Amino acid sequence: MRIFRLKDFPSFIRTTDRDDIMLNFSIREVERFKGATAIILNTFDDLEHDVIQSIKSMLPLVYSIGPLNLLASQEFYVDSDMRQIGLNLRREETKSPNSVVFVNFGCITVMSVEQLDEFAWGLAGSGKEFLWVIRLDLVAGEGAAVPPEFIRDTVDRGMMASWCPQEKVVYHPAIGGFLTHCGWNSTLESLCDGVPMICWPFFAEQPTNCKFCCDEWGVGMEIGGDVKREEVEAVIQELMDGEKGKKLKEKGGKWQRLAKEATEYPSGLSNVSFETLVNKVL
Repeated sequence: MRIFRLKDFPSFIRTTDRDDIMLNFSIREVERFKGATAIILNTFDDLEHDVIQSIKSMLPLVYSIGPLNLLASQEFYVDSDMRQIGLNLRREETKSPNSVVFVNFGCITVMSVEQLDEFAWGLAGSGKEFLWVIRLDLVAGEGAAVPPEFIRDTVDRGMMASWCPQEKVVYHPAIGGFLTHCGWNSTLESLCDGVPMICWPFFAEQPTNCKFCCDEWGVGMEIGGDVKREEVEAVIQELMDGEKGKKLKEKGGKWQRLAKEATEYPSGLSNVSFETLVNKVL
């Protein structure tokens, strides 16, 4: 991987504790790769070609079969009842295209009360409509609750929930940007739907995903770990309305097209890899 800063490495690699559990788990797993029959990756060749080729130079049997969410949604693999559910969801459109900011920090990320407040007031100051998924355990050590004044000030343009079917939300044409922790599933779902990202990586591999989104793939803008409402507000406005935001959307459209091509049945590269893998296993 090219031009990597220390902050771009996964958090468990940057530890200064030689006995760190995740560091040593990672080292053991990488050593085990050498004896594996094959390595299966949830990615696609156009997205990470150089990295995949480097891995193949050490481990010849590498199957890149992603994005799995797109592969699983191909008409060949999905029955008619599931397609009808999707069509019904698409009919319920009430917001203008690319007008809503989706905010979700995943299943594990935690933040402080102060960070939650800064995100809240940054969203409020942006003036944009938003859907914010706030888990009950999002705030470390206590229940997650935004200020009452924030709810009052954004009641006409904001919606909050404790959970949502994220893949369907990101797919919706009203979503114009995704404020995310940059977990790999969230990153792939955004790329598959051409949605640009505002990246706030928390831990694990998220800083690495953020680096690729912002510097390699051109679909993201990063918010610093020390969250400030002014920065949140400015980045949201730039993503949704600014010139940089337009460029990110253009890049997003490119990756959306390439992801769909990779998983097309029967000739997409990821689909071919998947079929080859299944045939070998069986």
